[in-house]
Amino acid sequence: MITNTLSKEVETRLVTFFNDRIDAEYMAKALRQINFTIALGVMTKNEILQAETTQLGDSFYWLNELAEILDPYLDVK
Repeated sequence: MITNTLSKEVETRLVTFFNDRIDAEYMAKALRQINFTIALGVMTKNEILQAETTQLGDSFYWLNELAEILDPYLDVK
């Protein structure tokens, strides 16, 4: 796993984005919808998406991780 540290400027921009511009729960919902669409395309063996299966798998994972950070829907017991 790659670990990158964010600069103070990037951290400030992210905080501003999520505090002032977009609701975290809405963003999490949108990320989950995008992930579903990508997964559905791969599962139906769309020729365009099939060539990028590995990269899409990684993207799917990281977008879900981000969605869980924004709104821990899957951790609810």
